[in-house]
Amino acid sequence: MRVPKHIGVIPDGNRRWAVNKGLNKEQGYDEGLEPGLQLYKLCKEKGIEEITYYGFTMDNTKRPSSQTKAFTEACINAVKLLSQEDASLLVLGNSDSPLFPDELLPYTKRTQFGKGTVKINFLVNYGWHWDISNLIESKEALKSNYFGGLKSKDISRIDLVIRWGGRRRLSGLLPVQAVYADFYVVEDYWPDFKSQHFYDALEWYQQQDITLGG
Repeated sequence: MRVPKHIGVIPDGNRRWAVNKGLNKEQGYDEGLEPGLQLYKLCKEKGIEEITYYGFTMDNTKRPSSQTKAFTEACINAVKLLSQEDASLLVLGNSDSPLFPDELLPYTKRTQFGKGTVKINFLVNYGWHWDISNLIESKEALKSNYFGGLKSKDISRIDLVIRWGGRRRLSGLLPVQAVYADFYVVEDYWPDFKSQHFYDALEWYQQQDITLGG
């Protein structure tokens, strides 16, 4: 089996899941913690070298304060869970903003936990425009090494993006790294995660013609 080196994960549908259960929208975020841990373990088992989880964006913080607080706390708890695994962990986002949680500041420099088997990137208060701002401001950065000009320069090219929740959009996920990524959509909401979703995505990936534009 051809295994992608780097998977991007968009864990969408938490709010819709909550509404369908008769709950308030903000009550859906905590339900995404266990799926995130399960997915990490599956990736480790399959030998995937790098995972990027899409936590929340700078645009997401325009939502009602109750939701903003809930998804921020969920991201804090998710990072803490992953820090107990064999991971080389980096939290990336606009940490100069008051909306970036103080609890995650120690993780803004890549840190190894356990054996550091899997490289994990967790995007928190991330914005694509914030990420590429150095490229916009400096033509020399763009000419020389566009990865080096990114704030996300420590994150490699993504091979496969998996999005839960049925939406067919990247929502600003690492636009440079995702430029040649294959995109697989799971119709089920993220809290309804099943291992089979992951296996189906890998099987689908086998059928793709990976040319990187060549």
